[in-house]
Amino acid sequence: MKMKEQVESSLRAKLNPSHLEVVDMSGGCGAKFSIVIVTEQFEGKRLLERHRMVNGALAEEMKEIHALSITKALTPEQWKQQQESEKPQAAA
Repeated sequence: MKMKEQVESSLRAKLNPSHLEVVDMSGGCGAKFSIVIVTEQFEGKRLLERHRMVNGALAEEMKEIHALSITKALTPEQWKQQQESEKPQAAA
C-alpha cells in the first residue's frame, strides 16, 4: 500500500472523518503530506488537541513521513460555515 493510502486508511479508521483530503506534496515519494480533515471527534477540542489527535492516529506512519501539514482540522459545522463563506456571492 502506498503511504498516501495508508495515511487515508489510518485517519478514516481512527477519526471517522466526514471529509478527508490527503495530498502527497513530495512528488510521490510519500515523505510530505498536507491534510484537510473534518470530523465530529474534534467537537469541543482546541486546535492543538486536534493536531495531536491526527498525529496520534498516524503514529506508525509518522516514522516514515518527514513532514505533515495539517491544513485544516475542523468540525462538520465549521467546515459547513467555511464552505458557505467561500461560495461566490450572487450579484444583487
